[in-house]
This record gives sequence, structure tokens and C-alpha cells, in this order.
Amino acid sequence: MVATVSCDQIGDSQSTAEADNTEQIVAVAEIKGASDSNLSGTITLTENQPLDTSEILPTVEVKAEVSGLPPNTKHGFHIHQTAKCEPDFGAAGGHFDPGPYGETNPDANHPFHMGDLPNLVADAQGNAVFTHRTSRVTLSSGPLSLFDEDGSAFIVHIDEDQGTTGVQGGAGGGRLGCGIIEKQA
Repeated sequence: MVATVSCDQIGDSQSTAEADNTEQIVAVAEIKGASDSNLSGTITLTENQPLDTSEILPTVEVKAEVSGLPPNTKHGFHIHQTAKCEPDFGAAGGHFDPGPYGETNPDANHPFHMGDLPNLVADAQGNAVFTHRTSRVTLSSGPLSLFDEDGSAFIVHIDEDQGTTGVQGGAGGGRLGCGIIEKQA
């Protein structure tokens, strides 16, 4: 199910969507850390889909609040190809990168996967607040949709994403946390 807000359903307090002539699609992922960690968080994705698709491409705003990270550290943060979070988070697969020339290997084609995002940066208390807008993925249907046949998940990596190609572990190495992306009704 897709949560949408059409222009005739919104009141004066949401005149931004009315002025933009868009519908809004929202998805959420609840991040859970490995069993020996206190990592947790919520990621909200919001797509303002143009009602007239000939106007502009949709963008997705990614907002994350993650706690329980080691203080004063950076962590690779990516959308991965499969909506599965198993104990070691390996079931989420590689980086989200659909298409005929897609490359899901985290350390290849980096940082140009569709699911690549900037690092999470933890403060002195181990909290990270993140906001980023991307046109590399969509919540609506199409070739870049996070809701393909096997869905998608967020992964928080142990180390910083170095933004390099072909370096083993350069995309952040091991997996510290995972959250399945789910559309909101």
C-alpha cells in the first residue's frame, strides 16, 4: 500500500504539496543492531511524486536518527538490494544498483551505486542525525523503485565509507545494523 496525499485531500496547513502539485509517498525503516549492540534508529523516506510526470523527476528525502553508535565516528550508510535482515545482516545482499549494468558488489563501482548515501556521523553521545535528498531511487514504481520484487533495506556499516572503488572494505566493511524499508499506509 502507498501512502499518498493528493492536492484535494490536504488542508491549508500543507499548502506546500498543493503548490508543488505532488502526491507524497512515505516509507520507514526501523534500524536494529546486532545482538551485542545498542544500535537502533528510524529512517523515514519521503517522495514528492509530481502529478504530471512530464514536469520533473521525483526525489526522495532520507531522514535518519540513529543512536548507539560508537562516539565521534563515521559509518557507511547504504540502501541494499534485498529486504532481509538476518542475524549477520548478510541477507540484505549488496548495494542497491538495478539496471542492465548494475553492480551490487559494495567495493566495485563505488560511490556510484544507486543506493550509496553519505556517511552517518555520530556525535560524542553516539547519535547521528542525517538528512539527504536523492534522485537515485524512488518509492514509486519504475526501474529505480526500492519496492521491486525483493524489496530493499538500509545497512549501517562498522566503518566509514571511503568513497573509493576496488578497495576491499572501502564501502564501510562489516555490517553494524539493518532495517527493512516498508511503505506506510
